[in-house]
Amino acid sequence: MGMRFKDRADAGRRVAAGLPQLRQRPDTILLGLARGGVPVAAAAAVELHQPYGAILVRKLGIPGREETAFGALAWSNGRIVRILNRPLGERMLRHGITQASLDAVEARERGELLRRVKTYPGITFDLSGKTVVLVDDGLATGATMRAAVEAVRAGGAGTVVAAVPVSSLEAQGSISRVCDFMMCLHTPGKFHAVGAFYEHFEQLTDDDAVRLLGRAG
Repeated sequence: MGMRFKDRADAGRRVAAGLPQLRQRPDTILLGLARGGVPVAAAAAVELHQPYGAILVRKLGIPGREETAFGALAWSNGRIVRILNRPLGERMLRHGITQASLDAVEARERGELLRRVKTYPGITFDLSGKTVVLVDDGLATGATMRAAVEAVRAGGAGTVVAAVPVSSLEAQGSISRVCDFMMCLHTPGKFHAVGAFYEHFEQLTDDDAVRLLGRAG
């Protein structure tokens, strides 16, 4: 199994230890991918003496195989960015999944994204020229992180860093190609699920994330 983390806060502190160059660096902000990345970002931000917030993301899961993403959505400063895994989507269409069912998934997830926009604090920032550190609790496919990268770039971020405690080899490769720097503490040869690398990996609620963002001031 290799490296394991006690919980998301422990992971955040260890992520911060891997980014000493960002400690008190001006014009830097950490954004946790909501929900799971928010407590990781919050703990890392304390160690690095940096502000933090959240970026809202939603995975577009294949009907009947929801853990496999054919794309993702991210919301940043009033803009929704969509990324698609077109080869995967085309394969699904050839195997009997209809375009209408994929469209329905996207419509549902857009609705959920917009619902969260109304309830989450700490999601609107001036990112122009800043170093934006995107933090998650781990990457399986990397779809939501890729959408987050595209969203903050569209918002004018100067440098985009992806920082995670654990990632699949596939996700690490894909995200490394789209961000300026990627920091990952553990990339195991065998990757089944992010939660397998945590001792405690409770499902987070909106209230949990909102509470942490409220503390960011």
